[in-house]
Formats: sequence, structure tokens, C-alpha cells
Amino acid sequence: MKLTPKAKRNISRIIPFAIIWLLIGWIIDITVYDVTRNQNLNPDTDISFTIPVLIFASLANVLVGLIVGVLEVVYLEKRFSNRTLRAKFFYKFLTYLTLFIIIIVLLFPVAFSLETGISLLEVDAWQKLGRFVISISFLTTLFHLSVKLMVSLIYSAISESLGHQVLLNFFSGKYHQPKIEKRIFMFLDMKSSTTIAEKLGHIKYFKLLGAYYNIMSDPIINSFGEVYQYIGDEIVISWKPDRGINQANCIKCFFDIRDHLNKQKEDLLREFGFEIGFKAGIHFGEVTIGEIGALKKEIVFTGDVLNTTARIQSLCNELKSDLLISGAVKELLPQTEYQYGSKGEIELKGRNKKEELFSVTSEKKSSITNNS
Repeated sequence: MKLTPKAKRNISRIIPFAIIWLLIGWIIDITVYDVTRNQNLNPDTDISFTIPVLIFASLANVLVGLIVGVLEVVYLEKRFSNRTLRAKFFYKFLTYLTLFIIIIVLLFPVAFSLETGISLLEVDAWQKLGRFVISISFLTTLFHLSVKLMVSLIYSAISESLGHQVLLNFFSGKYHQPKIEKRIFMFLDMKSSTTIAEKLGHIKYFKLLGAYYNIMSDPIINSFGEVYQYIGDEIVISWKPDRGINQANCIKCFFDIRDHLNKQKEDLLREFGFEIGFKAGIHFGEVTIGEIGALKKEIVFTGDVLNTTARIQSLCNELKSDLLISGAVKELLPQTEYQYGSKGEIELKGRNKKEELFSVTSEKKSSITNNS
């Protein structure tokens, strides 16, 4: 069974939670082992450190980390998306605290059984659990779990804010020194945004942008695109060449966004009173990528390809096309269902060299109405 791009992305976001829990668990276990010199100071409530118990504890940490990761990425992230960061931490903490207590009640007797060889069916295993729950050791365990949880929630918040791939790039130091890479860029701009903003007002227009960008999320993920920037009502998406060209993903992304907007057309019309249209330009070329900033660090792309893509997008109305691509992109694309129509060689503002542009249409018809 082949995993979808979204499933692959979710897995790559979940795995760090397991790593966080495993590493912090090891640090705590090693610290406790060193401080106590492997002496069980509370034999009535605590479990002694043995190799089987340590292996079990490591597996339990990985399992709990994966559970937290799945809950964060698949469920809670969307559930609390409209909450403030403080509220997210509070409600998530209560949710996980309940989960932890359930896990402790289930796993403590298992660890006790591994330590002593006593069957889980014996009364002693459950009596020790009872003594543990009312002991200081139980509070210490909850504190250790809370530390792991807080680190997990901080990681989740940063990952959600920066973007998973950007966070990995920062951690790995991939772009600490500037690098030159080839990238495909799409500049996608909402149509009639000024008119819509004036009629809706600032707050409601902002909510519209939130809904608009949320609708785009799955098409971008499924085409292996990466969001570089949100600039008001414009979004900049990039692809590594192999991912963007494979099955014409960079083109597919545009039409998938249109299809998703079409499915949400009635809801958007009912809530905001407008049908949302957009136009886009796509270009390919070299960029310099690196970390930049003194007061705030960002991974920034610079290069003529960005300016050129923006200017291609700005010609959509003039050339009566919702999607324009450069000849550089057209040369790379495989044979697909999409139809290309040459608009001739166009002199772009600020460039001496002319660029041949192509309009792109799909054989799949969409009923979405694009405002001019």
C-alpha cells in the first residue's frame, strides 16, 4: 500500500515526538540511576532498575511519544486551532494528564511483573499499584511526564508556527551557510481582493483569508509543495524540481486548489458573500537559500526567479489566463492532461530578456466562477 503525501508528512511530524520522549526518558533514568547508585530507596512503591525494566521503560516512552504525536498532528492540532497558545497548552495538558494516569495504571503492574516475575493476576501486583498511586513517587513520575509533555508541546507549537520542514532545516543547520539550489515557484494571488476587503472589513476579511488558506492545505501537501510565504492575499509555494515536475505536481496543485475551493463555494458564499477566484504564475530557476536576520531568524530565498515569477503572475489579467507558466517550466513538464497555449515571448518589467509564457488549462471542467 502506497502512502499518500499527507500520510508521509504526518509520519515525519509524529516521529520527533517519540524521539523527544525516548531521549528525555533516558536522561531522567540515567540521572536517577546515578543519584541513587541503583539502590531502590522506596521498595514498597518504586520499581528497581533492571535491564528488562529499562528496556520496557524505553519502549513505553516511545509508545507514549507516538501516541502524543498522533493526537497532536491528527486530532488536537485542528481541535484547538482557533484557541490562543496559552489555551492550547492548558487544554492539551489536561487531556494528556488524564491519558498519563490511565497509562500508568495500565503499565505499572506490567513493569512490576517484569521486575519480580509475579503474575499480573496476583493481588500483590495491584496492591503495589495502590501504594504507588498515593506515594511521593507517583507525583515524581507525573513531574517527569510533565517535563516530556512540555517539551513536546513546545516542539509542536514551534513546528506549527514555522512549518515542519523549516524547523528541520533550522535544527540540521542545512542553510546556516547560503546554498544555491534550483526551485520551482508559484505565486498565487486572490482575485478582486481589494474590493472584497473593502466590503467585508478588516476582521471578516482576515477570517476569509484563514479559510482560504486552510482550503489550500491539502492540495499543497498532496503535490509535495512547501509554503514559502503568506503575503496578504498572496501565497508563495515552492517545489524541489523533481517533486514539482513529477506528474506535473506544480500544475496539479493549482487545479486541485481550484477544485477544493469549488467544493467549498457554497459555504464561502454563505459566510462571506463572495465566490473566491485566484490567478497564478509559475517559474523555475536558481535561488540562494540561507538563514538571515538579527532580531528574528528566517530561511530566505533570493534570486531573479522570484521577481520573474511575481511578474508572470501580474500578467494573468492582461493575457486573460488564470495560470501562466514560463517556457523554463514548460520544457520540464511531462505529457499530461493539461493543455498549453503559447502567449508569445513577453518582455517582463525589469528584465532585458524576453520570456515565452504559456497559459494552462485542464480537460477537467470546473464550475468555479473566477472574478476578474
